[in-house]
Amino acid sequence: MLKRIERDGEPDQVVVEEPLEIRVDGEPVAVTMRTPGHDEELALGFLHGEGLIAGRRQARLSADLAANVIEVEGPLERSAAERRFYTTSSCGVCGKGALEEVAVHAPKLGPGPTLARELVADLPERLAQPAFERSGGLHATGLFTAAGELVCVREDVGRHNAMDKVIGWALREQRVPLAEMALCVSGRLAFELVQKAAVAGCPILVGVGAPTSLSIELARDRGMTLCGFARAGGVNVYSRPERVS
Repeated sequence: MLKRIERDGEPDQVVVEEPLEIRVDGEPVAVTMRTPGHDEELALGFLHGEGLIAGRRQARLSADLAANVIEVEGPLERSAAERRFYTTSSCGVCGKGALEEVAVHAPKLGPGPTLARELVADLPERLAQPAFERSGGLHATGLFTAAGELVCVREDVGRHNAMDKVIGWALREQRVPLAEMALCVSGRLAFELVQKAAVAGCPILVGVGAPTSLSIELARDRGMTLCGFARAGGVNVYSRPERVS
């Protein structure tokens, strides 16, 4: 969602950023800042990535649309107070705990597909980002088949939100785990993106930007192929290179 403003006396478009409260069975669980749109998918993807729900759930906007509230049916897989996922940049001290926590909710990944290196490098070019082209202020995540077909793409001011929306879509379509798919993100590869992809069972994650040390550790621990700097026909493979031919 974009908003028209005036800049230096000329019309311009900027990204809308608003809070969204996620409730489960009427109880508040989290508040996130996001770009409005596909909010039901965002709520489902977020809860799944945090290990709070498994499988398909119903999500709906609050009766008061102006309230920025999404209602998700329960029950939770565990208490929201027990979640200990690390959704910000992790330090060396807490890194081991972060890896162990993800392992609880993300089994080791299976063999998955094999993609040609040229195709992996080209995935960012296949991301459809119409709102980014008009505003320059959005991240995108795309879900691809092993043949490079884009099946779902979402944009958001937060890169983690964009991935949550894609995974939420896949949950509604009953396509999770994403065992034969690949995810591609428009920015850098931070820990929380690898976390979300691992919990969704996706064996290949590609990014335009650089990975962090902990994201590489997590990808290697879960058996994920992690690819960064996918641009201009090149790509770096940081883990499980056998899936890139």
